[in-house]
Amino acid sequence: MHNLVDVGPLQFVHILDMSTNITRLEVGPKKVVLQYNEKLSVGPLNLIIVPPGKYCCIKNPVKNYEVGKQCELKHGDVDVRFNQEPFPLYPGEILEDAERYGIDQFGYSNAIKKLPVVKANQAVRLCSRVDGMVDGVARKAGDLWQLEGPLTYNHYQTDAEITGVVDAQVIGINQAIRMRAKQDLTTKSGVKKSAGEEWLEKKVGSYLPGVYEEVVDLVPAYTLKPEEGLHIKATHNCVDALKKKRSAGEMWLVTGEQINSYIPEIGEEVMKAVQKTVLRKGQFCVVSNPVDRDGVCQLGKEKLWKGVVSFFLHPGETIKHGIQEQFILGPDQSIVLRANCEFTDKSAGEKPKERKCGDRWMIRGPRCYIPPIELDVVEQGDGQLVRKAIPLGENEGIYVRNLQSGEVKAIMGPQSYLLTEHEQLWQKELPEVVEKILQNGGGIGEGDIRKLAYFESSIDSEFSGNEPRNKTRVIRYRCPHNTAVQVYKYQEKVGRVVFGPDMAILGPHEDFNVLSLSAGKPKKENALQTICLMLGPDYITDIIEVETSDHARLRIRLAFNNFFEFEQGNEVEEKLIFSVPDFIGFACRQVGSRIRGAVSRVKFDEFHRHSMKLLQVAVFGTDDKGQMKSKLKFEANKLVITNIDIQSVEPVDQTMKDSLLKSVQMAIEIATSSVERTAGHEAARKEQEAKGHLERQRLVNQKEAEKARSILYELRAQTSAVESTGQAKAEAQAQAEKLLIEGQSSIDEATLKQEAENIIHSTDLEIQTMLREAELSYQQQQDTLELDTKKRMAEIEVEKFASMVDSIGIETITKIAIAGPASKVNLLKSLGIKSTLITDGNSPINLFQTSEGLVAGNTGKGKK
Repeated sequence: MHNLVDVGPLQFVHILDMSTNITRLEVGPKKVVLQYNEKLSVGPLNLIIVPPGKYCCIKNPVKNYEVGKQCELKHGDVDVRFNQEPFPLYPGEILEDAERYGIDQFGYSNAIKKLPVVKANQAVRLCSRVDGMVDGVARKAGDLWQLEGPLTYNHYQTDAEITGVVDAQVIGINQAIRMRAKQDLTTKSGVKKSAGEEWLEKKVGSYLPGVYEEVVDLVPAYTLKPEEGLHIKATHNCVDALKKKRSAGEMWLVTGEQINSYIPEIGEEVMKAVQKTVLRKGQFCVVSNPVDRDGVCQLGKEKLWKGVVSFFLHPGETIKHGIQEQFILGPDQSIVLRANCEFTDKSAGEKPKERKCGDRWMIRGPRCYIPPIELDVVEQGDGQLVRKAIPLGENEGIYVRNLQSGEVKAIMGPQSYLLTEHEQLWQKELPEVVEKILQNGGGIGEGDIRKLAYFESSIDSEFSGNEPRNKTRVIRYRCPHNTAVQVYKYQEKVGRVVFGPDMAILGPHEDFNVLSLSAGKPKKENALQTICLMLGPDYITDIIEVETSDHARLRIRLAFNNFFEFEQGNEVEEKLIFSVPDFIGFACRQVGSRIRGAVSRVKFDEFHRHSMKLLQVAVFGTDDKGQMKSKLKFEANKLVITNIDIQSVEPVDQTMKDSLLKSVQMAIEIATSSVERTAGHEAARKEQEAKGHLERQRLVNQKEAEKARSILYELRAQTSAVESTGQAKAEAQAQAEKLLIEGQSSIDEATLKQEAENIIHSTDLEIQTMLREAELSYQQQQDTLELDTKKRMAEIEVEKFASMVDSIGIETITKIAIAGPASKVNLLKSLGIKSTLITDGNSPINLFQTSEGLVAGNTGKGKK
């Protein structure tokens, strides 16, 4: 029947009375019959079961429920129910978060919730929803508080809302957490904090922040070793971790000697980590802007630290020029000092001396020196601070300039020169062309110029190396043999001449006189630049063009010897040899003009027949007697020319040159053919003579060969006879010797067999004898050993028995011997047997046996 509702165990239904519009609750197990005016409103549904550790919320709970009356509901209110007996929902009540009724009758899974479990080092944070008493405390709506675990929040109520679960912050060793107050509060340690104020929590362990505390960051500590430190700056007024008040902007140093680990407080900022500066023995440094004992930075001042020492740089301090080594000066070393201000110099080993600003002085070795802060060490030209004595060998020198007077001088060796405090090395610059000339030994030009060979021996490694020339060294040049070099001193406008082989040394205000000479064939001006003047004897070659009176143009290659003829030591004549800068071009032009003038007056045939004489007369001229002179001397530069030689003459015109070449070729051909024919006739004659000698020799050789052949045949016949006779005789002798050897071998074999058998029998006999003797000897030794062993064992037994008797004693042995019989006698006595019955035996044992027999006999009699 559809009007019958079956309500099972742990189920309930809501039935609506449509006439009164009142809903009643029916809880099973039962069967409910619906009246005509009733209908099933809800159900059947399961009773709500809240397991342990869970809860549910009922909206609009019933205040007073009476059957048949309208339910009074608390609309808008929520009732929290924990573990209890299964209960139904009254009409109008709603299970919070449950699914809609009628869709799933078991839709309580979302409504039954777990109670919040707060672990250790956790807290559940709550917020009050209304004003009133919450958890026994008067609270206002919006108030926050938290409950720390471990706990289960089983007093859940509608007036408080869980906003979340807070985990504790773990503070390790050398760590802290930075906290910020959200509003005015009092920390767990009892310190009041204003809203927005920050502080550090350093206690090792777990820290559970309060509801109005915010964790900003985890701050690790700076671990400081003894050689480490920190530069700290205060961002505002505060008290540092060492409990010292600091003003905003103040900077200070914290070292590992003060504290092992440092956690900056709120208001402190770590600028950087610094290492301890360690100065070893012999080291020093200058600290700028040092900090005094009160921690005040003395801007602009300096402080000198000398090793052995270690220190930390305070904020604002810097090391000027880094850590430096003390100056260790040898006997040939020094340093130049310059005072920065007026002070009293108390250098070690010297009397105190007043120094003024700008004073320069020198300290020489051997000694160790650390300069005070009132002075500077003057750098040398090469960037070095220590001056060393410059060793100078023979013909070596340096250019030195005096800073006070400006004078420059050359210091020459052999010596070791140490610059004074007012001296410095001076660099002498040379023109680029002079540098190249010195690099090539004295001259530069094209590679095919013959005179460049003069300078190969004068190439100096100082100029020819890959490294640049040391400009402070005195410039030297080895003048080649039979040459002259002019050195010009431009301050005094005078020059001097150095003759080779010698060393030309330039003073600080001297330069070489560079000569631009003509070279090549034909001569080309400025082809050779040199500082050497070749004095000769030498030769000059040139090619000149001439034209005869019949207009035959010729090219003449000639060479002439030259030398300078002057009085060495006469300054006037020495200067004259350099008066003509291009003496080669000058001589070639003079000689060429004379030759061209002389050739232009003669015809080609005459020149061809008398060219040598014509040129010599043209160049050297004749004397008053018409004799040709032997030399030509130029008074302008004392150059003398001798011995002109014509190397070749060839026409300039190609047609004339071809005609002369053809005539020369025809003459050569005629001469060649004459020589060839003469040689042919001579060869034919010699050939016939050789053939005659060859035929005669062939006939002689045939005669000698026939004689030798006849002798050969005779020898062959003799050899054949000897060979046949010797063969038969040799076979007979071999057969006889064979039989003799076989018989002798049989005899020897029988003899050897007999000897071998004798040896075998004798050997067997000896072996048997030796075996019997060995066995006999072995048996004797065995018997002897066995006898000795038994004898020794007997002695040992005797000694053992004697030792046992001695150790036990006679009395003890006696007592042991009579102990058994005595005990038996006592036994018989205890049985009531008289002692007379015992005394008849020979021994206690016999007596005992007798007594036993007696006892047995008496017992038998009694039975009978």
